[in-house]
Amino acid sequence: MHHLESNGQRYLLDCGMYQGRRKEAEEQNRHFPFKASAINAVLLSHAHIDHTGNLPLLVKNGFAGPIYATPATADLCNWMLRDTAHIMENDAEFVSRRTHRPVEPLFCMADAEATLPLLRQVDYHKPTEVNPALSFESYDAGHMLGSSCIVLRENLNGRSVSLCFSGDVGRPGLPIVRDPEVLPPVDYLIMESTYGDRLHEQQGEVIDHLADVINRTVSRGGRVIVPAFAVGRTQQVVLLLHQLSNEKRIPSLPIFVDSPLAVNVTRVFRDHPECFDEGTREFLNNGQDPFGFARLQYVREAVDSKKLNTLQGPYIVVSPSGMCEVGRVLHHLRHNIGDARNTVLITGFQAENTLGRKLVDGMKEVKIFGEPMEVKAEVASLQALSGHADRNELLAWLKPMTATLKKIFLVHGEPDQAPGLIEAVRKAFGFEAIAVRRGQSYEL
Repeated sequence: MHHLESNGQRYLLDCGMYQGRRKEAEEQNRHFPFKASAINAVLLSHAHIDHTGNLPLLVKNGFAGPIYATPATADLCNWMLRDTAHIMENDAEFVSRRTHRPVEPLFCMADAEATLPLLRQVDYHKPTEVNPALSFESYDAGHMLGSSCIVLRENLNGRSVSLCFSGDVGRPGLPIVRDPEVLPPVDYLIMESTYGDRLHEQQGEVIDHLADVINRTVSRGGRVIVPAFAVGRTQQVVLLLHQLSNEKRIPSLPIFVDSPLAVNVTRVFRDHPECFDEGTREFLNNGQDPFGFARLQYVREAVDSKKLNTLQGPYIVVSPSGMCEVGRVLHHLRHNIGDARNTVLITGFQAENTLGRKLVDGMKEVKIFGEPMEVKAEVASLQALSGHADRNELLAWLKPMTATLKKIFLVHGEPDQAPGLIEAVRKAFGFEAIAVRRGQSYEL
């Protein structure tokens, strides 16, 4: 969430939900460092909850302006914000029952419903004026369906300033979505740094790794639990499982996508083929549904989700949330994490202090719904599916903008990722990037 002032008006670039230590996240999410009613508009880069999840609380606290987004992002938000409110209400009720202490959700369904009419759909490459001095244009970020990098231009008192907000920068060759677009030169850049000092494994190895994890787990009679973001990652995993199934590289076993949100989101994906890459379009051209095949079942109802834990024998279940913080995947982990035959397959970045990060870091005991659980299941990782560009991919994406850049502000990354990216930018382009902290202000 970035607060931007221009021509006497105030805007937010994204309004995401902070994820991390529970008490810290609760405090940071509940309290905005500004008056919500003073914000004139919000510009969204994409629909992931760490970029949109606090919009209902902003509205609850008095915001009533437009929320600009690409059509796919707006359609995804329609389901994601409702789902987040539903999960919050259910989890608050669940914890209240177990602890005998009342827990208030951050926001409720009524707040999510009040947010949706404020969404304003704006196509890629359509310059849009938000005040007489400020306009923006969106470019495909290649991160997920509908994701965008936003270029803002202010022309005031004969002076012109341009600012790019990267959102989350995707990777060339990711399944489903198109590659990140080349952006025009700008004066300033707010750039994500999630993998600023890391390199991903080659994407060609992903499907082999996935097949190996599944076959290894099935051979010992276990289940594969896949925590995955309902938007983007779930559809990528389904597409790869479809390919492995077509090629008969994995055994014939039940595969479930357990999430009402994933069901609805997948429908949105089907509604926006204009965002697909050539590989996904090939499925369509061959008369196949990229996100549906014989062994796959989508689970919408909670009662059917609970039945999965009574099934015998191996199966695969893909369920949000991707960082194992909320939702049905917590129940699957609770029932399966203590069995050494099973595998938890992590498919993307895990923020510090999240349950997913603790599993990746090899902790032998974790808390689920406040109860300590011994981790006996194998924990595997499929990091090459990450929707975030790595260090070299960020440098390649950045290069076309460097002719006019004056400063780069690094955000959306952990402290250990920034120094390496700062040094890489200095070596590659000869100028400084800075890692900013919450609450810092800059005049452009």
